[in-house]
Amino acid sequence: MAAPGWLTPRRRSATARSVLAGEAAAEAARKTSAQLEREREEAAAAAAAEAEPAEPEFPVVGDTEAAAFFDLDNTVMQGAAIFHFGRGLYKRKFFQRRELARFAWAQVWFRLAGVEDPEHMQEARDSALSIVKGHRVSELMSIGEEIYDEYMADRIWPGTRALAQAHLDAGQKVWLVTAAPVETATIIARRLGLTGALGTVAESVDGVYTGKLVGELLHGPAKAEAVRALAAAEGLDLARCAAYSDSHNDIPMLSLVGHPYAVNPDTKLRRHARDRDWRLRDYRTGRKAAKVGIPAAAGVGALAGGTAAALALHRRRR
Repeated sequence: MAAPGWLTPRRRSATARSVLAGEAAAEAARKTSAQLEREREEAAAAAAAEAEPAEPEFPVVGDTEAAAFFDLDNTVMQGAAIFHFGRGLYKRKFFQRRELARFAWAQVWFRLAGVEDPEHMQEARDSALSIVKGHRVSELMSIGEEIYDEYMADRIWPGTRALAQAHLDAGQKVWLVTAAPVETATIIARRLGLTGALGTVAESVDGVYTGKLVGELLHGPAKAEAVRALAAAEGLDLARCAAYSDSHNDIPMLSLVGHPYAVNPDTKLRRHARDRDWRLRDYRTGRKAAKVGIPAAAGVGALAGGTAAALALHRRRR
């Protein structure tokens, strides 16, 4: 028995109106799809604009027109190189206990204050020049190698050394910039695998120290001039270079480059860096309040430690 006609689906051929309806639906689908895609892109762009901008990769690998300049004292190494050098010379009987006390007190002050004091640096300079006068440069270089192993090797900040290595791995040159004697700075740079060092140049004639400086201590503005001169000679773009220091005295050097870093900063440098949105790195542990900005061993402990070190050296000499 045949089913009623109203239950049987009718096969209809496409009419002009159905073709038009299908084409219109397809076109609307394409338009709405494009609109949805635009909306997704706009939403993603808005989210990206609100998000914190990603810090670009630095140092830039292969950028040979860039270099890094590192202060030494309390940036790469704990304490001041010239004072560690003085301890080594005292051990070798280059001078008497009175001079050692001056070196020890200057080192204690450095640790207590966490800054480079011009008066103490001047005193250290005069002491060092009087001590090395008449000695051969080659002799002091040889002794400097021994002193590095005895007093300096264990005082290198691992964090700062890693920063320097990152520049080296990127194919860039890395220089120490310090008020310490250039011979001492060169030894430290070589031991750390760095490119070289800018340091205070003591006058010598026929390989013997005269007890005078060439110019002045490489300190403050003099560091900036040294970096500027080296950059010109090496064909460096200072805007692409980096500089690292702990001291407000090095603001002239830090201001020269496009990538300044405050490392273990003293109070004045920390404030200056924050005002100018410079990057900060602090590798000290147990540090007191930022306004102090000194190592954990400072305070009475530092004074006692410095005194004990001086007395211990004196007892050994006796």
